[in-house]
Amino acid sequence: MVAKASDLRKDVIDIRSGRRLGELIDIEIDEKSGRITAIVVPGEGRWFGLFGGGPDIVIPWTKIVCIGPDCILVEIDRPVPL
Repeated sequence: MVAKASDLRKDVIDIRSGRRLGELIDIEIDEKSGRITAIVVPGEGRWFGLFGGGPDIVIPWTKIVCIGPDCILVEIDRPVPL
């Protein structure tokens, strides 16, 4: 299966709190293995990941519970700023 970058535009939701953390804006990839190591959402108060607010939130791949057609469900203790 081939995915385009536009297919990655999904809401990220924390299943512990039910809170929408934001929209996926980036991924981190291990260059040696080619595996995704984390996803990134804009920090609180940021607009489209560009203006204002705090640092971006990095969510380790191990914290992803499910990737669906419209959203990504994660289970995190608390967001980890970039």
